[in-house]
Amino acid sequence: MTEGIRVLVVDDQLRARQSLKALLGTWPAIRAIREAVNGKEALALIQESLPDVVLMDIRMPEMDGLEATRRIKAKWPQVQVIVLSVYNEHMAEASAAGADDFVCKCEPPTVLLRALEQAMGRLHPPAE
Repeated sequence: MTEGIRVLVVDDQLRARQSLKALLGTWPAIRAIREAVNGKEALALIQESLPDVVLMDIRMPEMDGLEATRRIKAKWPQVQVIVLSVYNEHMAEASAAGADDFVCKCEPPTVLLRALEQAMGRLHPPAE
């Protein structure tokens, strides 16, 4: 895969979005990074420029990450959604909403990068 992946970072906290963008910006597989402050804005951005992967926070105003994940997977099932939360107990809710993966924000950055690699593998499976 030479073109790279497009990522949408969805979090209502500016510091969290900036941190994720800084981390993703160091990874050559990432082609473009956009950001949204809530699920409602995320849906509009996805409609406008379909990303490959969405990094979705759970707790946000206007539309939380679980509802946004349900809507994304219903309309764009090919979009990989990785839910991020400070609380591991949200893992089951994220899975029920259709998330492709879950990463606790307390984990080291390598865990998120591994989840992104797995998402890339689902987007572009190796040829047989």
